[in-house]
This record gives sequence, structure tokens and C-alpha cells, in this order.
Amino acid sequence: MKQSIGIDGPAGAGKSTVAKRIAAILNIPYLDTGAMYRAVAVAAKRHGVAFDDEAAVATLIGAIDMKVRYSETGEQHILVDGEDVTGELRTEEISQGASLVSRVPAVRDRLTELQREVAHEQRVVMDGRDICTNVLPDTPYKFFVTASAEERANRRYKQLIESGQPAEYETILADIIRRDKQDSERAYKPLYCGADTKRIDTTEMTIEEAVEAILAEV
Repeated sequence: MKQSIGIDGPAGAGKSTVAKRIAAILNIPYLDTGAMYRAVAVAAKRHGVAFDDEAAVATLIGAIDMKVRYSETGEQHILVDGEDVTGELRTEEISQGASLVSRVPAVRDRLTELQREVAHEQRVVMDGRDICTNVLPDTPYKFFVTASAEERANRRYKQLIESGQPAEYETILADIIRRDKQDSERAYKPLYCGADTKRIDTTEMTIEEAVEAILAEV
């Protein structure tokens, strides 16, 4: 396996933005693993499977076909059973659904296989919840990008308002705290910063500063 760059962290910490910038600077592909879990949530919704029905979700992940494809401009697309579902991944409902389906061992195992397949073929920048601790444990380039829950909620609030969507800061903050709890306390492969992973707190950092901090290590 080539020496890819792994970036873990909680929701809203800026890890995806940082990962994309690094991938662009290094001219290597960016793999958004969170989009893969969101795609499972989309599939569950389409098939009428409750996000918290672990047995049904486990059956579903064994029945669907998922592929990662890149456009000519390098944009990642997720295909489920041959259909591009990329445009359906960014709603709050699917965000919450992704956090729930990610607790199912069968889902994590299947997507880990797919993520490793991508990293085996080429060096990538990969971000998610368990990249450093599970998907790419042998890479020397491991980072945990985080920020306070309040700052992450503020960022999400501004993002939604700027895009013209209704938003309430307190509701977003509560959702982030709940997702943090779900992700860090799940029994199977939870979110945490490993001992060999460099922690980067972006609460008072710009995206550029976070990118520079990681590139300095790489």
C-alpha cells in the first residue's frame, strides 16, 4: 500500500476542506470517506430501511454495489447500483443517517475494504472517522483535525445561511454534540485520536494555517 495521508476528526472540524487543499497542492486524489457513509444512508432511505435498524442496514450493505469515480476535473462521485448519488449527500437528514449507519460493523467493514482498495491503487489524501486507527494504520502520515463544538456549530451555521438554507445555531450545536457522542462512543471502531497521530486544533486557525501544519509534517 502506498503511503497515503490519513486525516480523522469530528464533524465540522474542517478536515474535508483541509484534505482537499492538500490533495490539490500535492496533485493526488482526495477520497471523501464520509461521502461513502452518506451514500449508504441514501440507499437506506431509498429502500425504506431505518437508519438505526442495524440488522436491516447490515443486509442492505451486502446487497448494494458502491463505486468511487473521479471526473476529469478530479471531483469525487459516489455510485450506488450504477446511479450517481453525489448530489443527494449533503442534507442534514443524510448527515444524521450517515452517523447512525456507520455504527453497523458490516458497513464499516465493507467501506474499509473499498477505501483500502483505492489507497492500494494510488496515493491519496483520505479523511474520515477511523482512517488513521483502522483504514490506514501503517501510513506514517496521520492527523486528527478538530475544533471546539461551538466553533464547529458556528461554521456550519454560517455555511447554511450563506447557501440560503434555514438554520438555528442551538439546533446545530446540539446535533454536533450528539454526533460527537455517537461517533466517539460507538462500540465498533469509534472516533479517537491515536497515540501516533498528530492532533491539530483548528478552533483559532485558518484553513491555510491548518494546511501548512500538515504539509510541514508530510
